[in-house]
Amino acid sequence: MPAGDEDIAMTASPSASVALHRTAARYWTESRQPLAGLLFVTPLLVIYEAGVLALGPAGVRNGVDALLRKSLEGLGFSQYFLLPVLTVGVLLAWHYLTRRPWRVSGGVFYGMIGECGLLSICLCLLLHLQGRLLSMMTGTVTLDIGGALGSLTAYLGAGVYEELLFRLLLLSLLAWVMGRFRLSPTAAMVGAVLLSSLLFAAAHYVGPYGDRFTLSFFCFRTLAGIFFAVLFVYRGFGIAAGTHAGYDLLVGLAQLGIGGG
Repeated sequence: MPAGDEDIAMTASPSASVALHRTAARYWTESRQPLAGLLFVTPLLVIYEAGVLALGPAGVRNGVDALLRKSLEGLGFSQYFLLPVLTVGVLLAWHYLTRRPWRVSGGVFYGMIGECGLLSICLCLLLHLQGRLLSMMTGTVTLDIGGALGSLTAYLGAGVYEELLFRLLLLSLLAWVMGRFRLSPTAAMVGAVLLSSLLFAAAHYVGPYGDRFTLSFFCFRTLAGIFFAVLFVYRGFGIAAGTHAGYDLLVGLAQLGIGGG
C-alpha cells in the first residue's frame, strides 16, 4: 500500500468510529425522550382504539384501559376519546418539562423497533427459563396463559395503557413519595420499582378481566414489571411500551400457534 493510502486509511477509521459513536449517542438520547415515545406508540394506540370501535369492547378492551375509563367516568368524564387524548397530553407535557428540542430523527424509530423486538424476545426467554426452573423443582410446568385469547389488538392497548398507569404515573408517583421520606434518589427509585412491579402483577388478578391466580405466573409478572420499570427508567416510555406490546404479541401468537396445532 502506498504511504499516502495508508495515511488515509488510518485517519478514516477513527473518523468512522467517532461518527458511529455520535450516532449511537444521539439514538440513545432521542429514543428516551417523551416526544419520541409518543410518536412511537401512536400507531399502537390508533390501531388499538380503532380495533375496539370496530370489534366491540368485549374480548378486546384491555383491563387497565377499562379501569382507567371507569375511574374517569366516576369523576364525571365519560367522553370516549378522553383517555387517549389525556395520554397524548401527559407525554407532551412531560416533553415540555424536559426542555428538549421538539424534533426526532426519522431513523430513531427504526432503531426503537429493533430494540423493542430484541427486548421482547429476551423477556420471552426469561419466561421460558422460569418455566423450566419451576418444572425442575416441582416436576410440572405451571406457567400458562390459558383461556380464550381474544383479539391480538388488545395486546397493543396493554403495552400503552399498562405502561402509562404502572410506570409513567405510578412508578413516578411512588418514587416522589418515597423521596419525601428522606430516602436517597437511588433508594427511592429501587423501592418504587419493586412496589409498582408487585402492584402490576397483582392487578392482573383483580376485577372481571382478572386471570386465575397462580404463584408461578404472579412471580413472573413481578419480574416482568421490574423488567419494564428498568426499561422505563433507563430507556424511556416508548421503549418500555413497545417492548411490552411486542412481548404480549409474541406470547399471543405462540399460544395461537399451539392452539392451532
